[in-house]
Amino acid sequence: MNWESNVRKVVPYVPGEQPTGRVIKLNTNENPYPPAPGVEALLKGYDVSLLRKYPDPACSSLVNALAGKYNVKPSQVFVGVGSDDVLAMAFLTFFNSDKKILFPDITYSFYDVWADLFKIPYEQIPLDDKFRIIPEDYARENGGVVIANPNAPTGVFMGFDGIRAILDKNRDVVCIVDEAYVDFGAESALSLLEEYDNLLVIQTFSKSRSMAGLRIGYAIGSETMIKYLNDVKYSFNSYTMTSLTLALGVEAVKDDEYFKATCAKIVATREALKIKLKELGFEFQDSKTNFIFAKHASVSAEHIFTELKKRNIYVRYWNKPRISEYLRITVGTDEECDTLVANLREILGMK
Repeated sequence: MNWESNVRKVVPYVPGEQPTGRVIKLNTNENPYPPAPGVEALLKGYDVSLLRKYPDPACSSLVNALAGKYNVKPSQVFVGVGSDDVLAMAFLTFFNSDKKILFPDITYSFYDVWADLFKIPYEQIPLDDKFRIIPEDYARENGGVVIANPNAPTGVFMGFDGIRAILDKNRDVVCIVDEAYVDFGAESALSLLEEYDNLLVIQTFSKSRSMAGLRIGYAIGSETMIKYLNDVKYSFNSYTMTSLTLALGVEAVKDDEYFKATCAKIVATREALKIKLKELGFEFQDSKTNFIFAKHASVSAEHIFTELKKRNIYVRYWNKPRISEYLRITVGTDEECDTLVANLREILGMK
């Protein structure tokens, strides 16, 4: 058993359940609508003989498409296998000191997993009682800062004043803004890139572009930062993206009209769901994401979660400090949300 002394032991990230069969799945923030029509068209006509060749390690087609969309240089764009891959590469690349990196105590629960895996010291900074990030708490010596904005699982968005306050106090370290949910009514920090060469903005195709099953994420930052990311990537795995993934990703970027229309539908459903949940006695901070993080005034989250699951309706529940009375409810279609509300009324004993 001596070999176990050299094993890198970590407590892994636990993803949301992936049930099969006929269920209403509102637990992993997937988009309820299909990808852009061009994605389906290309997939149906894809030349499979291309798969015999290695993909482009530089991912040039997708990098160029994203650079064109966001009006940056291709040398400012890095792509990876979902934003998880991009974030992991960023942790490995930029957090290489003996100083603690800082991120909120309630946020994406992969951050502390990566920090443990890569042996990066870290400190979790408490959100306030309304689940807001307090910028002043990040004005201390550190090895880097990671902010999810809008935050997950809370859904709370911090405006530019807060982002600037954090960046201004941390000019000598890399600050990552994880914008997985920014397309649902929030404002991206991309416009701050020219002012802050230590800012790295990370986004994903998994939510707003309906491509969680394909795994595409990307980072945009200074040319120097992206070069460092690529150096680490090429030292780890040169061929991170398949040829098919790159082609489909380009198609998704092309159809901006479909992208905006789909996001608008989700935002409209979210706003309607907020009203219905309040009528049922739920409380929550305003959400700028494709989910609502809510607690009921009198009925426990665990009870509601269990009863919904019996009815094949899945939401996300964490039995963790400060959030054990909250459920994260993904915004589905209007029909799915109506079914959710009808079942909640029954569970809560309301007519």
